[in-house]
Amino acid sequence: MNYRHPGCYLGILGGMGPMAGAAFALRLSALTPADRDQDHIPALLLNDPRVPDRTAATRGGEDPLPYLLHGVEFLNTSGARLIAVPCNTAHLWYEAMAKASRAPVLHIVESVVEDLRRRGIHSGRIGLMGTEATLRLGLYQRHLAQHGYECVVPTEDEIAAYCTASILAVKANRLAEAYEPAAAGVRLLASRGAVAVVLGCTELPLAIPHDRRPEFDVVLTDSIDALALAVIQRYQADCLPASAAA
Repeated sequence: MNYRHPGCYLGILGGMGPMAGAAFALRLSALTPADRDQDHIPALLLNDPRVPDRTAATRGGEDPLPYLLHGVEFLNTSGARLIAVPCNTAHLWYEAMAKASRAPVLHIVESVVEDLRRRGIHSGRIGLMGTEATLRLGLYQRHLAQHGYECVVPTEDEIAAYCTASILAVKANRLAEAYEPAAAGVRLLASRGAVAVVLGCTELPLAIPHDRRPEFDVVLTDSIDALALAVIQRYQADCLPASAAA
């Protein structure tokens, strides 16, 4: 493949958190089928951690939307022809971002649905892990129900103990402390009949690294990897000349 197509960049609206944005760029490179530098997707990473806390905003905190729209506009004017936002909770403002963008904005939850199907899971109970706001406001529940899945959601106390504790540890660069609460959350959801568990905050895939995932008797759907795979598929379809995409 030849990605050297003028004026066709992937825009990554990151910084939410900054390690998740950097990890997304890393996984995008790792998952791209490439034999040389020039076969990779040219990407613009705006890793801006100044975006106000998305969960706090849903409870009356500072509105992140002006920052998100500024980032979308920056990427558009910088040459992005496709945009990915590696933050699940930011997708509570997806419609406004997509409407404001000239470039298509991929939806992380739809990317996770594609990943479930890619793994042969077309129905059944899906366990959800994520931020308190993502789970409370039903971001995943709405989309998964539309595709015929049933959701298994932790209680408010369980979200705090297993999801939030792990997410905050990653944001504070304490990765070693992030594993145990996240792992306990996965096991809890599996015990309630989940056939797969969605790591539905982009800090959670960092809490449970790839080399430890075989320890679990349940499929783990990684929202970072799911979005990266969706980017690769969409970029090849829409941003490459026909001869290069073949």
